[in-house]
Amino acid sequence: MTVPVREFYARPVVDVARDLLGATLTRRTPDGTVTLRVTEVEAYDGTNDPGSHAFRGPSRRNETMFGEPGHLYVYRHLGLHHCANVVCGPDGTASAVLLRAGEVTGPGPEGVALARARRLASGVARSDRDLARGPARLAVALGLDLADDGADVTDPDGAVALEVPTTSSGAVLSGPRVGVSGDGGRADLYPWRFWLDGEPTVSAYRAATPRRR
Repeated sequence: MTVPVREFYARPVVDVARDLLGATLTRRTPDGTVTLRVTEVEAYDGTNDPGSHAFRGPSRRNETMFGEPGHLYVYRHLGLHHCANVVCGPDGTASAVLLRAGEVTGPGPEGVALARARRLASGVARSDRDLARGPARLAVALGLDLADDGADVTDPDGAVALEVPTTSSGAVLSGPRVGVSGDGGRADLYPWRFWLDGEPTVSAYRAATPRRR
């Protein structure tokens, strides 16, 4: 594993998304440290992508997406859950990779225990497989919230750091993104959910739920 320089993230978002599979994400807090291995991601291509928060341009919510690559973009989904993304592409392009799921690996039993305690405090955690199985659970397990929006993941000693594998992490599968409506959810146009084949921590696919009129 190695902590990539910022140029790693200043590339097309689909390329970065694939390369983040198998990466380790470490979150350091006063309560302790939790590390997980990324097993599932989704790519979002800013103003070119109808499924992206940035499709209609900059806003107060998505401001971080338009900034320097290699930072976290953390948002609150439906006012309930936090989701964490890694900003990609050249400065100003607003693409990002959603961290959908991962396997909590430590460091050591203390890290797994801390992730489990956070998940139990916010809801049900039936098994360690489910600790970070889904973007909201991943954020809870790591203790990420809006205060982490803009965190620099290229700093190996920072509060949040990403290390990418130097060798292949295994077979990668792809498909439509979860819960995205309209053209952005079409598998033929945006098969931009990527996951490691055979990983039990990968979340279940759910299509977008039509809104009632």
